[in-house]
Amino acid sequence: MSWGTELWDQFDNLEKHTQWGIDVLEKYIKFVKERTEIEINYAKQLRNLSKKYQPKKNSKEEDEYKYSSCRAFLATLNEMNDYAGQHEVISENMTSQITTELARYVQELKQERKTHFHDGRKAQQHIETCWKQLESSKRRFERDCKEADRAQQYFEKMDADINVTKADVEKARQQAQLRHQMAEDSKAEYSSTLQKFNQEQHEHYHSHIPNIFQKIQDMEERRIVRIGESMKTFAEVDRQVIPIIGKCLDEITTAAESIDQKNDSQLVVEAFKSGFEPPGEVDFEDFTQPIKRTVSESSLSNSREGKSESRFSTKSKGKLWPFIKKNKGGGPEDFSNLPPEQRRKKLQQKVDELNKDIQKELDQRDALTKMKDVYIKNPQMGDAASVDLKLGELAQNLERLRLEVQKFEGWLAEVEGRLPARTDTTRRQSGMYEPQNTLTVNNCAQDRESSPDGSYTEEPSQESEMKAPAPEFDDEFDDEEQLPTIGTCKALYTFEGQNEGTISVTEGETLYVIEVDKGDGWTRIRKNEDEEGYVPTSYVEVFLEKNAKGAKTYI
Repeated sequence: MSWGTELWDQFDNLEKHTQWGIDVLEKYIKFVKERTEIEINYAKQLRNLSKKYQPKKNSKEEDEYKYSSCRAFLATLNEMNDYAGQHEVISENMTSQITTELARYVQELKQERKTHFHDGRKAQQHIETCWKQLESSKRRFERDCKEADRAQQYFEKMDADINVTKADVEKARQQAQLRHQMAEDSKAEYSSTLQKFNQEQHEHYHSHIPNIFQKIQDMEERRIVRIGESMKTFAEVDRQVIPIIGKCLDEITTAAESIDQKNDSQLVVEAFKSGFEPPGEVDFEDFTQPIKRTVSESSLSNSREGKSESRFSTKSKGKLWPFIKKNKGGGPEDFSNLPPEQRRKKLQQKVDELNKDIQKELDQRDALTKMKDVYIKNPQMGDAASVDLKLGELAQNLERLRLEVQKFEGWLAEVEGRLPARTDTTRRQSGMYEPQNTLTVNNCAQDRESSPDGSYTEEPSQESEMKAPAPEFDDEFDDEEQLPTIGTCKALYTFEGQNEGTISVTEGETLYVIEVDKGDGWTRIRKNEDEEGYVPTSYVEVFLEKNAKGAKTYI
């Protein structure tokens, strides 16, 4: 099957068909180009999406990624970023392997097609010229033959007429012979031209045109093969990234399977555990006994005349921190506004950070010391005295950091020494003030007295809430019955009672004790007839009345 033999007379149709083939190729190039743009835009949107949900640095969101579900989500975001990268690879490969190559091939194809059809038109023009020459020779031969016939007829007519002279007859005969000779010459020329045209026509339709059309056919078939190869490349480019995309999806699956709900639950406990113990049972107070009722040390709040226990539980149910006003700033340096367990974690974290800073300073000091040694051995490399200033600054920084560590370690030791749980009988006893409680308070006092700077703001709820639900201290002192005085106390240090339920005292001031420390580190005192509140037990020296405790006691 050859276009040269089968389509020898379809030059114009072949020209239209090959132009259509080029249009198809250009359409496919445009299709692939739009596909690459889609891949690029898709990859960009995926990257923007991944970036949008990435945790912001130094933000609260970073703390959330300690949970396994959040870490799995972060892994998903990272894998989506890699997933987007594979779509960028698809776009790049399609551009380089398909659109760029096909665009160059189209230009070559157009030039080749132009050459082939130029040769075809040239061959057609040649055969048309030969045909015109044949037609011209044929018409000349026909004309000469007719002229020869007319000259012969005229000669015969003159020869038959007796009235015509011999000279006229001879002239007519010579004219007839001349026309006859011209007809013979035209015949010979026509025959030669016809033979030549037939030869040219044979070569045109059996050699020139078939060769040109065969080249056009080959060109068209190469175009078809090329577009097929491009379609295979189109699929192969996608197939090449499938393993990597599959790996991204496998990593997302692995991250999802790594979610540990039990561990996340434990992290919630570590994040919010206060370290307090649930309150024990409230002892029964018998009001039927005809004796003077004294303050019960097992009760967290003093009973009121005409007020039921239900009111106490209702008002204090949701209030876990009766002594604390919410700090609007960054909070105290010793994190005393936090529950014991959270405070311990914060202090430990601060100690670790300071130790890291110390290590950095030590490493820098070692490096500068080595540099100084080098300068001493090789003075041309630098001045050793210039390093001494920096070493002095490092020494000051190290001393400051060590003091900070000691300070925070002291607070940490204080918290860790008070975190162990106590039994209910220790926490709630309705009888006399127990010695072990006194020992606990004395330990706290020794810890605090090492730095009596008056800035103590540790919330009593760190231990009081380990004993029982906290009562309301906002404004109950005004409308409840005043408690009896059970002793006096002397302020050892100045205390600024800035938190709710506390009271300010000045060093050396004498005050009245109305409720002793139950092991939570706080003593309730009365300053004036109508001014009551809590102060840290370690800040006062307590003297109890004999009828309340049987002897004078130092706390």
